[in-house]
Amino acid sequence: MTTSLPAPSRRHLIAATGALTLLAGRPTSASDNAIRPFKISVPDSELADLRRRILATRWPDKETISDQSQGVRLATMQKLAQRWATDYDWRKVEARLNALPQFVTEIDGLDIHFIHVRSRQPNALPLIVTHGWPGSVIEQLKIIDPLANPTAHGGRADDAFDIVVPSLPGYGFSGKPMATGWDPQRIARAWTQLMRRLGYTKFVAQGGDWGDAITEQMALQAPPELLGIHTNMPATVPADISKALKYGEPAPAGLSAEEKNAFDQLDFFFKTGLGYAIEMTNRPQTLYGIEDSPIGLAAWMLDHDARSHALIARAFDGETVGLSPTDVLDNITLYWLTRTAVSSARLYWENKLAFFDVKNVQIPVAVSVFPDEIYAAPHSWTKEAFPKLIHYNKLQQGGHFAAWEQPVLFVNELRTAFRTLR
Repeated sequence: MTTSLPAPSRRHLIAATGALTLLAGRPTSASDNAIRPFKISVPDSELADLRRRILATRWPDKETISDQSQGVRLATMQKLAQRWATDYDWRKVEARLNALPQFVTEIDGLDIHFIHVRSRQPNALPLIVTHGWPGSVIEQLKIIDPLANPTAHGGRADDAFDIVVPSLPGYGFSGKPMATGWDPQRIARAWTQLMRRLGYTKFVAQGGDWGDAITEQMALQAPPELLGIHTNMPATVPADISKALKYGEPAPAGLSAEEKNAFDQLDFFFKTGLGYAIEMTNRPQTLYGIEDSPIGLAAWMLDHDARSHALIARAFDGETVGLSPTDVLDNITLYWLTRTAVSSARLYWENKLAFFDVKNVQIPVAVSVFPDEIYAAPHSWTKEAFPKLIHYNKLQQGGHFAAWEQPVLFVNELRTAFRTLR
């Protein structure tokens, strides 16, 4: 993969012997704090190789049941493969990404890729938005212009944001850590350093999935520039609930209907939907198959949680609500071309946090609850978890990939959530 990064750079991607090769080297003159422009240009040979591998897939037998309880169904994957090999154009999303200001800068010894769109509005509020797994900066493409250019998208001029969307270490076009230690706490510190390097003396942060874990760690570290955070997958589970879930115990007595629903959702997820996370937490290096097979990678990424799986699978059955087949393939193809299947999985191995447990965040927090998320955080738990809760809203549609699936709702939530912090 070639880029427009000026030489010398610490890390760049080049096309070499028909493969995507990552080269690491010390800069000879550029400052370690330099912010370098970044462009994507995938060699045609890489796209041809991807198509060849898809067409050469050795398929397993069909599942022995009529639902999705054994995993991603054969029919879904064969429809995906057909579209991917014959009716998918990576160049379109490559052009969308290259139309945005993209950069790379070294932080704590690692190159971090990020999109940075400054609003034309003079009082725009700086915002850093963090994706999760199996996501990427592609998740946020639909929300960037509405947030930066609100008057063109039904908003007010004073709703404007400057948007920073980084790729997590080991994901997308960021560097791949060659040593251990890049856990959510370290990434949180790096994000604060990134915002400072961009010249921001105040900012807010947003995240879901790993983005939430990192954003809540930023809040715990409480740099003076951070005014508040927004999350669409908050850590609100009380200690007694967490203990019951961990040990497979019944729900504690006295839960409200909303709390019991959240308990049941988490119980179902931990018992039936956590397999991918357990494998990546314990043995990420073992996942050679998803680094070598595009269909293996796609199936692994689709089977995130039952609701997300259903929402994504329906796109290949002709239902166009939320994500389209092209949306899904853009994201999977990014993982494939950057060869980040295993490097992204290592974040699970690095993490030592209990994902949904309360973290004792003391700065202002806004929460949006989407109904098809892994669990719908109850208002009661959320108020206890975040003593400075400034916004809580339950939406009528949307799931784990809320910015990607329901960008209009998501943008409106961020505008409302941060209005009091401007």
